[in-house]
Amino acid sequence: MNKLILTILLAFGCLSMVSQEHSVPLLTGDYPDPTILRDGNDYYMTHSPFVYMPGFLIWHSTDLLHWKPIGRALPETGGDLWAADLVKHGEKYYIYYPANGTNYVIWATDIRGPWSQPIDLHIEGIDPGHVVGPDGTRWLHTSGGYVVQLAADGLSVVGKQVHVYDGWRYPDEWETECFCLEGPKLTCHNGWYYLTSAQGGTAGPATSHMVVSARSKSPTGPWENSPYNPIVHTQSADETWWSRGHGSLVEGPDGQWWMVYHAYRKGYHSMGRQTLLVPIEWTADGWYRTSQREGLPLQATMPSIDDNFTGGTLGWQWTMWKEYAPQSLHWSRRGLAVDGKGSTPADGRLLLTIVHDRDYEATVDIDLSKKAIGGLLLYYNEKAHAGIMADRKTVTVVHGAGDTETMPNRWGNRMSLRVTCRDHHAQLAVSRDGRRTWQTIANGVDVSQLHHNRYGQFLSLRIGLLAAGQNSVTFSHFTYTGLD
Repeated sequence: MNKLILTILLAFGCLSMVSQEHSVPLLTGDYPDPTILRDGNDYYMTHSPFVYMPGFLIWHSTDLLHWKPIGRALPETGGDLWAADLVKHGEKYYIYYPANGTNYVIWATDIRGPWSQPIDLHIEGIDPGHVVGPDGTRWLHTSGGYVVQLAADGLSVVGKQVHVYDGWRYPDEWETECFCLEGPKLTCHNGWYYLTSAQGGTAGPATSHMVVSARSKSPTGPWENSPYNPIVHTQSADETWWSRGHGSLVEGPDGQWWMVYHAYRKGYHSMGRQTLLVPIEWTADGWYRTSQREGLPLQATMPSIDDNFTGGTLGWQWTMWKEYAPQSLHWSRRGLAVDGKGSTPADGRLLLTIVHDRDYEATVDIDLSKKAIGGLLLYYNEKAHAGIMADRKTVTVVHGAGDTETMPNRWGNRMSLRVTCRDHHAQLAVSRDGRRTWQTIANGVDVSQLHHNRYGQFLSLRIGLLAAGQNSVTFSHFTYTGLD
């Protein structure tokens, strides 16, 4: 009996290694809770925007590997927005999403917009998942195994939420964050409805998160759990990808099936949860599981996030922190002038962009107006950030927990700032001669703990441009280089 158990465990471990080794990082950096839509020959994907605005950056692909951003669906998010479901029904596109203790929907006739204003569905739960029954009735699943009927237009609910699914009971000895049944995504295939869910908690221990599957002949159940559960799961902290979960199925252009999901890279929680792709196969008994199928390179290529700030609109790579204030942005030949507010990174105005590499370097030129404060930061939240901030009199080094060190400004009101991050430690430097020579003002600034498991909120450490004080800061020639 012991030999049989060992054989089963070894086989299970091999399956886990297969699914991990064949996972491809599609979007490196903080792109959590992927929701994917196939629309003919086109694929669209979006992710949780949380408190970053504008929200719901939509990506487009024709081959599931090469992705380009095409626009944002929600300028003013109005809260903390979590995992959404991007769907098409009839001739309209919909995004269902949770925020502020309820769930909303926005819709558009063109996925590039314009999108409607948010409509409150007045239902609890998170991570909504849309599905259409064989009679055309529309339903919305939410966390905890609940479902509610939608009106025919998908913009309101009919009746109350009903509990229909208990999830898959994993072994008690597994180390997880919580049971946390969430992330329901529905797929109809060969007469079955497949409910793909997340369990185990999305952060915490490396082995916490997982993807599980159940099926039914009805979009509302009863549900039978898959014998192949968990479909995706980190078995050990020795693996490359931690907390692997929150999956969605999609059929590829060649008829092959795939799953997109998210995970933390081992040792790099500060990068947030990255979007990965793994091949899926359908079994003879009508279930799905991860596959050993080859066919994709090791990693997709991210588009450049460099910005000369000459386009007259905010680039796709930038978001603001807990606000959307386009009236504070002014373009000219000199670059982008940002009206300041507050006096520190905790209350100042921020433009943030996602880090796509474990090691990287970012530079920007700044021009300080009188009584203005500008800076280049690595920013997690109000309590967790590091970098350089300057006014016309002083330059301040901000350490990882918000501690500061101030020195006289010897570089003037126009300077270049640089942050170089290797192995979670940042070097901060300033130039006054157009980046020909640099002076290091801080070395070895530790940013390794600026992530969710210490500060919460499920965010990532992002590059930030700071505008504070009583006047504007002009930014120009932002460059980013991955050093991996």
